[in-house]
Order: sequence, then structure tokens, then C-alpha cells
Amino acid sequence: MTTTLRPAAPEQRTDDGGRSRRYEIRVNSRPVGSIDLATDRRFGPGVGRIVRLAVEVPDRRRGRGTVAALAAEEVLRGWGCRRVEVCVAAGQAAAGLPLATALGYTERNRTMGKPLSAEPPSLPDGTGGRPMTEAEFAVWEPAARAEYAERWTAYGVPADRAQAHAEADHRALLPDGPATDGMLLRVLSHHGTPVGTLWAALRSPAGFVYRVEVDPAHRGQGHGRSLMLLAETELRAAGADRLRLNVFADNAPARRLYESLGYEPEEYHLSKELL
Repeated sequence: MTTTLRPAAPEQRTDDGGRSRRYEIRVNSRPVGSIDLATDRRFGPGVGRIVRLAVEVPDRRRGRGTVAALAAEEVLRGWGCRRVEVCVAAGQAAAGLPLATALGYTERNRTMGKPLSAEPPSLPDGTGGRPMTEAEFAVWEPAARAEYAERWTAYGVPADRAQAHAEADHRALLPDGPATDGMLLRVLSHHGTPVGTLWAALRSPAGFVYRVEVDPAHRGQGHGRSLMLLAETELRAAGADRLRLNVFADNAPARRLYESLGYEPEEYHLSKELL
């Protein structure tokens, strides 16, 4: 039996070079599922995405998805893509992660989340948070933006595009600096000494933690946990009933911290170089 892809809709194009299209997965001309492909709107036409892959129940566990994914990679190569990305929801991880791993995809980052308790957690004695000042923001923001760009560069995104993406995100998310409505920028102090910073979004029903950082001289003393407890307390007070965050795959200490606080994976983000 031969598994192939057949266009199921016209190709869509954008002014910046983006492309997308839906294909039917067919076995000997019989439709057995569909797959949606697109270029990545964040990083441009050189990066492709398998947005959705669905095989009908009677045809599952027969290798249809594997062949369809390989065929999709050939389509993306034809589009000029150098890398392909996929997102696997936690509920599909039992089947999706082994398939992606077998095809050579590696985890880049994952989204994690947890429900927030109605009872706010307590911070250790002598530890508290305060708003970040304008002067502190002027030092913190360029460093945070540079590290964000470096993360994407390390995962194969061209340096100029990673830098542009970081700048665009910070402009969009923090247009008014520490006074931006809906954003939480805090400095954590321990017995009067600043030891770390927190950046989170005050959203309802789910808040989001963008960045947690402990100053190098104060690491290993539990302040990362205190920053997360501060985020949970303030976001719960703002009306959030769930807190979400992103963690890169190579940041094992952060992942262990989040797991110890009860965070569980929601989505796995994987990528593969197209040679």
C-alpha cells in the first residue's frame, strides 16, 4: 500500500513570504486523514510547522502518521524550509512523542501549568516582593531581551531573526515598561537584599510567568521557589485560577523546581533540522 499526500485546499500565502496548506493523507487513493502545514510566522519562511496531523481511527497504528510526516517534510523542503517544528499536546504525548522522537525530532521546550489554590502560599520569613523601579527596569530589560534572543539562536534560529523576534516581543508585551497594564514586574528581597526578579502576566483565568531569575550570588538558597510562590500569590489575587510557564529542555534545574511545585506538562515543542 502507498501512503501519499494530496492537496485538500488552495495554498495560502502572506506578504512576508508565509505559506500554509492542508493535505489529505491517502492510502491507494483512499483518504485516511489530513495534515496541515505552514511556515512559522515568528521566524519566517525558513522554518516550517506540522500544525496538525490526524489519522482516522481505523487506520491508526499502521504507520500512516509516520509516512505522512516524512512526506510533509519533503513538502516543507520544497518550500525552502531548513527546519520543521511540531507541538504535541500532553494528552497526545503517549503516541505523539515516540513518533516524533523516532523521526529525529528533539524537544526544544515545553509549556507547563498548574491550578492555583484559593489559599495563597506563604513566603519564607524575611522574604518579600516589591514593584520593579524604572531604574531597575532600564538595567533588567536589555539583559532579559538579550538572553531571550540567545536561547532561540542556540536552537538554530538565525541571530538576526532571533534578535528581531526578541525585540518585537518585548515591545509588544512591555510598551510602558514596569507600568505596563496587566504585567507583573517584581524584585524579590531577602532581609532587605535584592536577590531576584519576576516577570509575569496578570491574566484571568490563566496567568503566565515569562521570566524568573535569581541573582548569581544568591542561587541555591531557595529564592527561585520564593519567586514562583510570589507569582502564584499575586496572580491568584488578580483573578487567575491557573498559572502557566515555558521551560527550555536544557534547563533541568528549572524543570525540577516547577515539577516540585506541582506543575505538569501541557505541550511539548520539538524541532528537527531538514538536511
